[in-house]
Amino acid sequence: MNQQSGRLPVEIDTTVAHEARVYDYWLGGKDNFEADRALGEAIAEHIPTIKTMARANRAFVGRAVRYLVQECGIRQFLDVGTGIPTSGNVHEVAQRAEPRCRVVYVDNDPIVLAHARALMTSTDEGATKFLFADLHDPDSILSDPALTGTLDLTQPTAVMLVAVLMYFRENDEVQQVLGKLMDAVPSGSYLTITHPTADFDPEAMAGVVASAERSGIPFQPRSESEVAELFDGMDLVEPGVAPVLAWRPDPEPAGVTKLHPDHQVDPHSAYYWAAMGRKR
Repeated sequence: MNQQSGRLPVEIDTTVAHEARVYDYWLGGKDNFEADRALGEAIAEHIPTIKTMARANRAFVGRAVRYLVQECGIRQFLDVGTGIPTSGNVHEVAQRAEPRCRVVYVDNDPIVLAHARALMTSTDEGATKFLFADLHDPDSILSDPALTGTLDLTQPTAVMLVAVLMYFRENDEVQQVLGKLMDAVPSGSYLTITHPTADFDPEAMAGVVASAERSGIPFQPRSESEVAELFDGMDLVEPGVAPVLAWRPDPEPAGVTKLHPDHQVDPHSAYYWAAMGRKR
C-alpha cells in the first residue's frame, strides 16, 4: 500500500542549503547541491569526523527500530524529519522484522518529496505514506489524511525525531511540539530522539552553530540534561540518555577479530545524545 500526501511545492531553491540535503551529502548521497555541499564542508572544518557521525546516527535508527518492533511490539511509526531515502529506512527495518508494520514519513524538503516513491515500497501486509509538512506545525501533521488513514492513533505508536530538534532554537517550542505529538498517541507509545550536543567538544560545536546560522539554518545543540527534560513524565528505556554510539550498540559479529584487541570506540566521538522513552 503506497501513497503520498501533502502540499506540492512550487519549486526547489537549490541556491539555499537545506538540512536534509546536507545530511545526504555527509552520507555519501547524490541528491545535494553546491550550497548543501558548501555548508557540509564548512561544518566538516570544525568536526572533520562529521560524516562518520552522520553514519553513526543513521545506524542508531536501525537499532532503535529493531528494538521497538522486536522487544516492544510496536507496529506503527511516525518518522518526522525523514530526510532523503538511504539504505535502512524505518519501514525497511521495521517490515523486515514484522511485515505488518505501518509507517508515515514527514519532511519539509521538496527533494525528499521527489523521492517519496523510494520511501513507500511497502510490504503487502503493511503500509507506508509520505507527508510533506513541517514539524513546526504539528497540528497539520496529526490531522492530515496521510496519517489518519494509515496509523491508528488509539494503538501504541513510535514517534521518531532523529537529528531534527536542533532546528528549534527555543526549548519551550520543542516542548510544545513534543507535547502535541505525544498527547495524540496512547499509553505504551514511544518517543525516540537523537540530538547534537556541545557537551563533548564545545569549541567544535560552536563552529558548527556559526556555520549553520550563516547559511540561514537555525542550529541549537542541547546538553544531556536538556535532552533528558524532553522525556519528562516518560519512562526512559535503558541506558537512558546516552551517546549515540553507546545506545544499545550491536554486538561485534561472531568470528570477527579486531585489528587491535584492546581498542575501544570512544562513545563521545560522535557528538549526539540518543534516548528513547515510553509513555506511561
